[in-house]
Amino acid sequence: MGAIGIIGAMEEEVSCLKDKMSEVKVTRKASMDFYEGVLEGKAVVVVRSGIGKVNAAVCTQILADTFQVEAIINTGIAGSLNNEINIGDIVLSTDVLHHDMDATGFGYPKCQIPQMEEFSFPGNVKMRETALSVCREVNPEIQVFEGRIASGDQFVSDKDVKDEIIKNTGAFAVEMEGAAIGHTAYLNNIPFLVIRAISDKADGSAQMDYSEFEAKAIEHSVRLTQGLIARLS
Repeated sequence: MGAIGIIGAMEEEVSCLKDKMSEVKVTRKASMDFYEGVLEGKAVVVVRSGIGKVNAAVCTQILADTFQVEAIINTGIAGSLNNEINIGDIVLSTDVLHHDMDATGFGYPKCQIPQMEEFSFPGNVKMRETALSVCREVNPEIQVFEGRIASGDQFVSDKDVKDEIIKNTGAFAVEMEGAAIGHTAYLNNIPFLVIRAISDKADGSAQMDYSEFEAKAIEHSVRLTQGLIARLS
């Protein structure tokens, strides 16, 4: 297959992947550094998008236009929207949507983008199934779930906001980039998978939990990403 685009949310996570790459070439576009090279025997482009949906969408479109990637993996952190999913666990996207899209005044359901048929954007089944198998193998100490991931340009730390997102979306996790990446990949007909390590419960305890969680999340995500890339064909 052609190059695989890997979008990371955390600088430390991207650094770990870059350190494992060979034949590296760096291209700077839209204030982002795109690292082309080889990882696990596959051509990859690794980049940190920055926070929020606009940064994520711009990054994804550059991967499509400039690097012609044939698949996109997005890793990062998220808040749990499901009581069974604990801090440190991983969620693999069945689909992604924008929880902050609201055109209800025009008769659309909450989260529906006007004049689009899609309510959510489906992740690639083969990539998700492979990631599920890899994660159970390389990260046996944590749980891995398959479910919807909801994105919005807000950090969710209020229980009432969390409950509203659950009601509107039925999502397993909430964060700030995945839907923009999935939406852009979908429009470009590029298969994608969003991988999220749970950092908090999206209910106000994030600051307390995050410092203990970050190092392990990076370790789990890097292991999973490497294993997934090695098995993609």
